[in-house]
Amino acid sequence: MRPYDRKLILEDGEEYLGYGFGARENAVCEIVFNTSMVGYQEIVSDPSYTDQAVVMTYPLIGNYGITDEDFETRVPTIGALVVGEYNDLPSNFRCTKTLSEILEEYGIPGIEGMDTRKLTRSIRDLGSRRVLLTGADTPAEEGVRIIKETPVPRDAISRVSCRKRWFARTPDHLYNVVAVDCGIKLNIVRSLNARGCNVTVVPWNTDARTVLEMKPDGLFLSNGPGDPEDALPVIDLLREVRGKLPVFGICLGHQIISLAYGGRTYKLKFGHRGGNHPVKNLLTGKVEITSQNHSYAVDARSLRGTGLELTHQNLLDGTVEGVCCTRDKVFSVQYHPESAPGPQDSGYLFDQFIALMAAEKKERRLPYAQKN
Repeated sequence: MRPYDRKLILEDGEEYLGYGFGARENAVCEIVFNTSMVGYQEIVSDPSYTDQAVVMTYPLIGNYGITDEDFETRVPTIGALVVGEYNDLPSNFRCTKTLSEILEEYGIPGIEGMDTRKLTRSIRDLGSRRVLLTGADTPAEEGVRIIKETPVPRDAISRVSCRKRWFARTPDHLYNVVAVDCGIKLNIVRSLNARGCNVTVVPWNTDARTVLEMKPDGLFLSNGPGDPEDALPVIDLLREVRGKLPVFGICLGHQIISLAYGGRTYKLKFGHRGGNHPVKNLLTGKVEITSQNHSYAVDARSLRGTGLELTHQNLLDGTVEGVCCTRDKVFSVQYHPESAPGPQDSGYLFDQFIALMAAEKKERRLPYAQKN
């Protein structure tokens, strides 16, 4: 048996020995777990995992490699990847690189070979904590000291958002959507393009005047990392534009909408991450199998009197999964319909956004007498 060369040290002194792959850098992150059986490339490239060490509960990772077309962002910002067994000899006709090569390219450390079941139970029972990924010879006391002396980052959204606007156009488009980039996944843009939308992606701190001057048919608020209360520019933007055009939010965008209307958010013990969470649509009674990735949730009690209606609820723990304000044509969900976990259970949400924009365009075209 070859000697261990890497180690995880949690902030409470718990240790896990393993073998390194990817970049050989040390990293201080928040440790979380993901229960998905596939999709490690999308997880590694999802900006919502910025500064987080993700433990994959599925034991074998890397076996189908990396495909150029499947990235969720151009520059992955995940903190680290923790797996039970890493396969560096992928078998897939679409494969262009190995997972380790991608991690090394972007300076992301990986570790394999420890008991990920035990580690996941620790996170589940004691909650998400900070962790240091380092060399196997680092003493636990030294690792705990490094974690304590490393500041908790509060600028994740600004680091992953685009610096200037960019465009994703589609032939014979029907609608123009402005998407606020708090860490947007590219498959969200593809999903909007597929439904006839030209998408203009703008930085997270874009103001309301700039957005309204583009004369969009709708506004989209994206997913992203970190505490939703840190997204003050986006909260202010929504407060100014609500009621003026249809708005759709996903994940962090859902939390931002709730905060803008006067609701509150709180941090979950270990978050929701994976493609197997049942969510009930309270308007239709149907249950969707959803893909999730978030540390924070909306406080259901705080929604009273805000004008927001609860539309979706998580059947595992009762947390808020969707809200809407019919008057303002605003709605949002906590989960990711573009991830297709059902696989098509939640695609109707994009269609709902399209329907709101279509109705708004029709309303604008009606003569004054017909409107009244």
